[in-house]
Amino acid sequence: MTISPGIADIHSAAARLSGLIVETPLIESPELNKRFGARILFKPETLQRTGSFKFRGAYNKLSSLSAEERARGVVAFSSGNHAQGVAAAAAMFGVKAVIAMPTDAPAMKVGNVRKMGAEVITFDRVRDDRTAVVRSYVAKGMVLVPPYDDPAIIAGQGTIGLELMRQAKALGVSLDAVVVPCGGGGLSSGISITIKDASPDTAVWAVEPEHFDDTRRSLIQGARVSNAPGHTSICDALLVAEPGAITFEINRKNLAGAIAVSDRAVAQAMRDAMACLKLVVEPGGCVGLAALSSGEINLTGKCVAVVLSGGNVDFSTYAEIIAAS
Repeated sequence: MTISPGIADIHSAAARLSGLIVETPLIESPELNKRFGARILFKPETLQRTGSFKFRGAYNKLSSLSAEERARGVVAFSSGNHAQGVAAAAAMFGVKAVIAMPTDAPAMKVGNVRKMGAEVITFDRVRDDRTAVVRSYVAKGMVLVPPYDDPAIIAGQGTIGLELMRQAKALGVSLDAVVVPCGGGGLSSGISITIKDASPDTAVWAVEPEHFDDTRRSLIQGARVSNAPGHTSICDALLVAEPGAITFEINRKNLAGAIAVSDRAVAQAMRDAMACLKLVVEPGGCVGLAALSSGEINLTGKCVAVVLSGGNVDFSTYAEIIAAS
């Protein structure tokens, strides 16, 4: 039986992370507000430690381990942002970390993981089973730090929701909706717990890349379904096979729905983030902004928060996307 985190777990995670994370602000753009006919508040986790929200969950997970478990070291698999979060947290605890990363992971993410002292092993995203890649390390006693389907990871990501609701209250606004990027569902499930606790009427939407909309289709089916193989996306951070078991059970209770966005829409959102918010946002981190143009969320006259989940993108990739029209 899996154990789902609750609001108390998220408050505990916030206490552990206090003083270690950036309380990322809520920002807005008059131009985007006018375009969408709504007040759009962006929470840029691009400014977070390691350049994404993932440090929150990784540190909370490592802090939950016993001294004996940490002494054995940790192992993880990730396309990059979770890898950086685990590497940073492991360095702070003085723990050995081994990270399995796909061969097509952005060079910036791989380089950052190595700079933080973690060992990187590679695997083929299409051919290899990433859990099998790390199995031998777990067999040797290292502790697996999952990217999303873990109560401590989910609770750590949920601290974003605590900040978001506190900041919205300080601005004197009531949020009609919160829009969150979604891969395996750790971020959306964690945030949804805090939003529904503080404001049950606020709709929470997950956003995924086109052809990797496993959460959207799972919500429709009422059970977890997998993505068909053979597709690609520029959103490297969100390319999972299916939702997590724990995360899906939370999301099916809390989400208003999930939206799939095209690479073209994501690229335009990245340009909008640069032009209107002056922020570098990686493709997977920008799907929430892309979803505002989908027509699936009622925006007119509303106040909506959008999480920009990460900003780790290779210079060449970013330059190509921004220069395109």
